[in-house]
Amino acid sequence: MNALPPVSRLRVAIIGGGFSGAALAWHLARAHRPERLLVSVIEPRPTLGGGLAYSSEEPSHRVNVPAVRMSIAPDDPQHFARWLAGSGELERDADAIWKNGDAYPRRRVFGRYVAEHLAPYLASGAVRHVGCLATGVTREANGAGWAVQTSAGPVIADIVVLAATHPAPAIPAALASLAEAPGFVADPYAASALARIDRQASVLIVGSGLTSADMVAELDRRGHRGRVLALSRRGLRSRGHPDVRGEPFGDFASAPATSALGLLRKIRVTLAAAREANVNWQSVFDQLRLQGPVLWAALAPSERARLVRRLRVFWDVHRFRIAPQIASVLDRRKAAGTFDTIAARLVASNDEGENLAVSFQRRGQTRIETARFDAVINTTGPAHGRALQLNPALRSLAEAGLIRVDAYGLGIETNLDSRAIGRDGEAVAGLFVAGPLARGTFGELMGLPEVARHAQMVATEIARLVDGFPSVQAVGANASDVATVR
Repeated sequence: MNALPPVSRLRVAIIGGGFSGAALAWHLARAHRPERLLVSVIEPRPTLGGGLAYSSEEPSHRVNVPAVRMSIAPDDPQHFARWLAGSGELERDADAIWKNGDAYPRRRVFGRYVAEHLAPYLASGAVRHVGCLATGVTREANGAGWAVQTSAGPVIADIVVLAATHPAPAIPAALASLAEAPGFVADPYAASALARIDRQASVLIVGSGLTSADMVAELDRRGHRGRVLALSRRGLRSRGHPDVRGEPFGDFASAPATSALGLLRKIRVTLAAAREANVNWQSVFDQLRLQGPVLWAALAPSERARLVRRLRVFWDVHRFRIAPQIASVLDRRKAAGTFDTIAARLVASNDEGENLAVSFQRRGQTRIETARFDAVINTTGPAHGRALQLNPALRSLAEAGLIRVDAYGLGIETNLDSRAIGRDGEAVAGLFVAGPLARGTFGELMGLPEVARHAQMVATEIARLVDGFPSVQAVGANASDVATVR
């Protein structure tokens, strides 16, 4: 028998097949020949690329940035827009094009775009979809590899990348008594979550951000005409897009602020300059977003913590804007008197059978009010701070001391190469974090352009390992079963 030629194939297991994991797999597969790399994406959903954000079948759920600013390829901003123009989706969705010509397609359309671009690599075998939930991760005794446990058996890998989806929203303690009530919606993105809400029902939405806006739009699309009240601690609604998009405005990076207060002052000065120049405020925040990594890196840990604690809510409502189609629904409902937003803190709740009683205290007041609703929808946002407890794979790594929560409670601590930091404060070889769970290190890492850029960066780091991976002699064996990283 003749020996097979030397083969080296690095095995990469990506836990999570939403946009972060799918984008990483796409960048890896494009960068290397199949015989050099085997990528397994562990994701229980039937297709890759959708995740929580882009798998919704609800037609009123739209991407919240113009299509021309969405792309799986950071170096080609028009990548999605070109695909969208030829996909036929715009012809099937008359409301996708807004008055200014910008396209805001349905979220599932973007998920389809990602899936279609990954499909050739799935067909060739360069990428494998493991359609299961990852339930645990263990490191081999010699530290040279990993085993990811799934319901279909273990996935053996040389490198593991944590690209897990956003954790489900945590139920506020004041609403715990409603957890089993028929009118309580704990997971607003679950299939048909709002289907049982009557058209005339009074509805409380806890939260006033993007998900809250989605719920109002979906209720309206379903014919709901009852009263809707959105409640959040500050009562701030996500802002909208300008009628005419402009270029990013301002300069925050050449002399970055070293304190949260200094950054706030610089933002206010730049906003004033923008008004004088007849530039919209969105252009200022676009520049902040682009220069976010530099700004975050310039802040000491204590100032980062202060920024997250004091200013994050204001950043979120200006940075994460709602699609104009959804904004128009909110404006119409508010004008009709069937939608309002208040600033208040939850105090208590009670399931009274026919109604759900919720007590709250309005901001700046001492009196506690109690109101009764037919339905309560929880849209408090992903519980990133509890990701290590809620996700079984992450929990197993945390219990083994291989990952830990970052100092700001945003996700998983990493170094600047996106390698996870263990309990001992050292980077863990062969364990990476991709996507929003790494934002404690990189700052702005929630928007799609930033996530795509980070996926590309992590792929580059892994590519360095692939390029230096030694050849192994595979005789009568599958190279993917014998290759290990040193």
